[in-house]
Amino acid sequence: MKQIVVKLGGEVTSSPELPAIAASLRALVAAWHRVSIVPGGRPPPTALQQRLGLVPRIIAGKRYTDEPTLDVMKYVVAGQVNADLCARLLAGGVVGVGLHGASGHVIRAVRRPPRALTGAGPEPVDLGLVGDVTGFNLALLAQLQEMGFVPVLACLGCDPAGQLLNINGDTVASQLAGALQADALVLVTSTPGVLRDVKDPASRIPRMRRAEFEAGVRDGSISGGMIPKLEESFAVLAGGAKSVVIVGKLGEGDLERAVLEPGSVGTVLQA
Repeated sequence: MKQIVVKLGGEVTSSPELPAIAASLRALVAAWHRVSIVPGGRPPPTALQQRLGLVPRIIAGKRYTDEPTLDVMKYVVAGQVNADLCARLLAGGVVGVGLHGASGHVIRAVRRPPRALTGAGPEPVDLGLVGDVTGFNLALLAQLQEMGFVPVLACLGCDPAGQLLNINGDTVASQLAGALQADALVLVTSTPGVLRDVKDPASRIPRMRRAEFEAGVRDGSISGGMIPKLEESFAVLAGGAKSVVIVGKLGEGDLERAVLEPGSVGTVLQA
């Protein structure tokens, strides 16, 4: 039995790939592997903010969260995204249970104190109602999985006083994988893994070590949003997860192979 955490990028949750992903998830659950899903929330929250006349405020790549923005996150990530994803999974034979931080206190968090951010100058930055994960209700997740359900965790944490807090979905997935000492954290993105040439899907790197990642950052072959994603992933390996797999453009059976046949699909990260 493997413990598997799947992080679905925001663009994947509504993509044509989802039936193939659901088929692999169904097969994994049927084989008694324990699966948890963390869906991403972007770009839908930004679109709703704009429709409501709110101006998204992004500081060094991080979303500032005031009360109206937190309301938008509740509506979107704990509402629309979670409900729609559970419905699409159900159509594929996977019975998901939608959760957020306050439900069963499944994602425990505290408000993040102001801190300096790379790219935002030397002064500490207060990101508002943004949280840092302090733990998970692992017993609740285990009970759901034992009954054949798949927990679907919206990226909202909650503190002991009942204050909901916005948390980056990659962070929730990464820390959950560490807490579970997961056999695999699977990051489903819009690309088929880490590529030597971002314009050439055939340049997929099957396996990557930390030293190779750092070299890629230096020579510019790894850039943009992939840098923090890989940084977080290597930190997960240090925090207890046994492997991290980056995959995308998935067909029938690809997600299952990515977990059970490491290196055959996507990119496997190694410490």
